[in-house]
Amino acid sequence: MTENQIKTESALIKKVGDIANVMAAAGVSFTDYITQLTYILFLKMDDEKEEATGIASTIPDDYKWKNLVELSGTDLIEKYEEILKELAKEDGLIGTIFTKASNKIDSPVKLAKIIDMVNAENWYMMEGDLKGAIYESILEKNGQDRKSGAGQYFTPRALIKAMVDVADPKITETVADPACGTGGFLLAAYEHMKTQSKDIAKQKFLKNNAFFGADNTPLVVTLASMNLYLHDIGTQKSPINCQDSLTENYDDAMYDVILANPPFGTRPQGSGEVSTIRTDFIKTSDNQVNFLQHIMSIVKTGGRVAVVLPDNVLTDGNATAKVREKLLKEFNLHTILRLPTGIFYAGGVKTNVLFFEKGAQTKDIWVYDYRTGVKHTMATKPMTRAHLDDFVECYCSGHMADRKATYSEENPNGRWRKFTQEEVYSRDQLKLDFKWIDLTEKDDRTITELLSDMQTKANAIHDAVSKLQDILGGLE
Repeated sequence: MTENQIKTESALIKKVGDIANVMAAAGVSFTDYITQLTYILFLKMDDEKEEATGIASTIPDDYKWKNLVELSGTDLIEKYEEILKELAKEDGLIGTIFTKASNKIDSPVKLAKIIDMVNAENWYMMEGDLKGAIYESILEKNGQDRKSGAGQYFTPRALIKAMVDVADPKITETVADPACGTGGFLLAAYEHMKTQSKDIAKQKFLKNNAFFGADNTPLVVTLASMNLYLHDIGTQKSPINCQDSLTENYDDAMYDVILANPPFGTRPQGSGEVSTIRTDFIKTSDNQVNFLQHIMSIVKTGGRVAVVLPDNVLTDGNATAKVREKLLKEFNLHTILRLPTGIFYAGGVKTNVLFFEKGAQTKDIWVYDYRTGVKHTMATKPMTRAHLDDFVECYCSGHMADRKATYSEENPNGRWRKFTQEEVYSRDQLKLDFKWIDLTEKDDRTITELLSDMQTKANAIHDAVSKLQDILGGLE
């Protein structure tokens, strides 16, 4: 990115942020603001594209940017709401962007401010990297808004980047995220894949056919679709579907690479019972265990998975233990990355990344402990990609036979350790909560030495108190 691009990006981010602050002061949540910005931005770029290329817009007449931009007052609100309602009915990319769209800005003045801000720039002609970076920055800020709950859709980009780097998706492969949030994994995969070949056919496949994402929240589908669109991915048809991956629109599609951070906990009230639809699943109410089963069912033989899962998936009994057994017997779970707390917007969550392949039984499992003795916070010490450099190096993506443990008898606190097939399968209920690092300081003193040290400290305290009494006595 050139210096001018950086300046343009920072200026636009500030402009977008300033408007967001005005909206927030007026009681409009950042999430509602960014959603409305998405709708308006898409209309503006569609207008720019039609003018620049001469290619007719697929947006129906009467529902375009030109029908909106000259209005004010109640006429503006009424026309905007009409546009949202009608475009939500459209097929393809337009219908996905405007999925269940509704107006959250009831003031004509506020709405006009956003329209004026968008109208002042030419967005379509910006490079995909630039306009995409601007939008990503808005999404990240939205993810940091604890009040909105948007953080549940946002996985730290440093973690995503490391997972993509070691999973190493190729430009000819398909990549899926069945709980895609705002599309972070798919976008990182695209950035990883796009420089692998300049072949026109491969690049076309990459942008139009390589990716699939799903989320059951219309707002998130809108944000994810726009995020990819601004990076020139899925410009005709969004790769994002609005669906419950566990029960809706389930088909036989299979993918080469799965990258995901599925929602944790129990399924929301009103959601369909998974086991009645997915009769191939081991019955459980845990969302994350069902997502693991779903991921196991949609990865191709020989395909690769990197998925963030909480500790209970590695330790719980009953149905979870049965799923774990199936995972070990039918997949090669070769690597586990133990993550620290403080890296997600939901505090205190203990998680791991499981890396596995379909087509062979698990034998040895390599574990990298990036939890014990590691502390991160979102505000003062966020995790960066550099923090995971050692893990990525130890992983040896593409040449796993060269892996070398940093754990040994001489270095018992080494973070990278191999557990043999015998060690794995001998564990109670195949629990996979591997722990070995002990950072507590050991006290090797004998009882006599301990008592002597205590007496020395007691004498020192007595002397200090005596001196203090002498000083205070002299002040009376």
